[in-house]
Amino acid sequence: MKILLIGKTGQLGGDILKNGSAEHEILAPGRSQLDICDSENLEQIISYKPDVVINTAAFHNLALCETEYQAAFRVNCIAVRDLAQICNKIGARFVTISTDYVFGGEKRMPYTESDRPTPLQVYGISKLAGEFAALSTAPQQSIVIRTCGLYGKSGSASKGGNFISKRLADARRSDVLDMGCDQRVCPTSTPDLSKAVLQLIAHPQAEAGIYHLVNNGECTWYEFTKAIYEILSLKVKVNPVDRQGLSDGMRRPLYSVLANTKAKALGIELPPWRDALEKYLSTISSAHI
Repeated sequence: MKILLIGKTGQLGGDILKNGSAEHEILAPGRSQLDICDSENLEQIISYKPDVVINTAAFHNLALCETEYQAAFRVNCIAVRDLAQICNKIGARFVTISTDYVFGGEKRMPYTESDRPTPLQVYGISKLAGEFAALSTAPQQSIVIRTCGLYGKSGSASKGGNFISKRLADARRSDVLDMGCDQRVCPTSTPDLSKAVLQLIAHPQAEAGIYHLVNNGECTWYEFTKAIYEILSLKVKVNPVDRQGLSDGMRRPLYSVLANTKAKALGIELPPWRDALEKYLSTISSAHI
């Protein structure tokens, strides 16, 4: 299977590249070679002759999305549409990554793939628009994967690292930390997610449409932070803070836990979030703690 991967320097893209097997011929051009915001430049995808195009690129800085909304829609929607058009033209499968932030958090039970999205901010709106763009442009070939709270070794350049690296930096500065206890999420390891994505695209019964892929279970960011320090035996007191879904002036869903119903029916399931966290932390050197 020949895979064209977009976003190789991100958390998920880096782990897809790492976890591909001998069955996968993964082509991963850099942004200087393939700019998804340049519609004409995208035409060169045809020359790669991929069986699958996986798009992990995104404009996901929430605050910047509010002020630079044209750029957010260019990356999260228009580029997704352009990629879907090309995949439709060459008969390739198209996989694009979406987010739990397409939901508004009204439920108190995990969201399924068929639940109605109600995004709260420009980021969520632009990602939802990208979902519609993919599924309407190439309905027989597009797979939209929603996920939540990603963390991986590659970190997230636009955010200055991932959630775990930031909490370890906090622990080096202080032995007391305030952390939000209002949002319930399902933090997801990109090593686990990358393997699940590769399983899904190889599954003979995986139809086009929307799939949720997250580590099993749910927690608040307060509970996740406490688990990080407990697993590493770091003596940091974590104080729960109820921010009512507001952080840095941004509205965030109070509940955005996703249910992996469709993938699970195909036998694709990610481990519990605590198990994934323990495995991830076991790979961190003492120099980073």
